[in-house]
Amino acid sequence: MIKISSLAHVYDKGRRLKFPNWEIADMEQWLLLGASGCGKSTLLNIISGLLKPTEGEVLINGTDLYTLPARKLDRFRGRHVGIIFQRPHLIRSLDVLDNLELAAVMAGLPVDHERNLSLLAGLGIAGLAKNYPDELSQGQLQRISVARALVNKPDLLIADEPTSSLDDENANQVIRMLTTQTKDNGAALIIATHDQRVREHIAKTYLL
Repeated sequence: MIKISSLAHVYDKGRRLKFPNWEIADMEQWLLLGASGCGKSTLLNIISGLLKPTEGEVLINGTDLYTLPARKLDRFRGRHVGIIFQRPHLIRSLDVLDNLELAAVMAGLPVDHERNLSLLAGLGIAGLAKNYPDELSQGQLQRISVARALVNKPDLLIADEPTSSLDDENANQVIRMLTTQTKDNGAALIIATHDQRVREHIAKTYLL
């Protein structure tokens, strides 16, 4: 279970964001909705352990993220949280498969080569395993980011506008992959989006 309570964040210039309490049960799928600039990305970064809030707590399976030392927090996030950013953050000097396998290495987990190839195949990009990021389109990079987020079978998958750069066919493929893989792995899913194509697939909403 994921739980946020009494959560607020204050930026250097004094802007204060306060977030309603939120509980997400195992395997639940949620949309995070709100106008641009309302704090969706900030909240995602806080929940995923990337941004320490000014106030409040974030619990994932009973672990309070921000009581963990930095190194333990990094390891916990790598093992329990999968993140898909708006812009792909891939290492340009590594090919696609190596980028996926690095996610396991950084989390201290064994590399599952066959699973990684299966994830790529499920997204229709198995043939890109040995390509480098600079050789790929924006849509291909986004699908690789989805595969990388799923590598470690996270308890929580967080996606920030995962379909914004995709055409209808690839967007539907990514949505199916996200919803199916999270169910298969018993994981919860949070998607921040403005994309109506995503809203048609997930009923629960958290509105900022």
